[in-house]
Amino acid sequence: MIAAAYFWAMRARNAAEMTHELLDVANDVRLAARRFGFRRRHNLHPVDTIDDAAIAIAAIGSCLLELDDYPTAEQKEALIRGLRDAQGISHEAAEELVILGRWITNESGGPAQAVSRLAKRLYKLNGAEDLETIAKIATSIAKFGNGALSEKQKTALEDLQRGLKVS
Repeated sequence: MIAAAYFWAMRARNAAEMTHELLDVANDVRLAARRFGFRRRHNLHPVDTIDDAAIAIAAIGSCLLELDDYPTAEQKEALIRGLRDAQGISHEAAEELVILGRWITNESGGPAQAVSRLAKRLYKLNGAEDLETIAKIATSIAKFGNGALSEKQKTALEDLQRGLKVS
């Protein structure tokens, strides 16, 4: 009887800890959105409310990262460093961009669906001028993976080129 009570008490405690972790993740997304001026508007898809190309680039980078089978910590760090260098921002700001980008990717139904929508939005914001930045980020992600882009990542880059109207 005591063992059963202990078991249920531990389960309840673990559930409470998981709830706190989920709330912390939601808070991280909220703080990142606030820092970059991202505001979600009702009746609009989150991608359509992006006003900063850096957010779109981070979301595309998150898509490319998630399209790899099992992204490593080095690949995640390569994405953060690529954003930091391309945007001229701090490491912490780049980490927050990645958090926001991952949230936008999830809100879009996953990385495969998000890339084409993000490409169209990025084209409206900056035209095709950010393609080189994204290519550098994709190369560094691949370098820290198995050395080459996966088929899903190659398809995503092709979708990106179509969305940015690059032949």
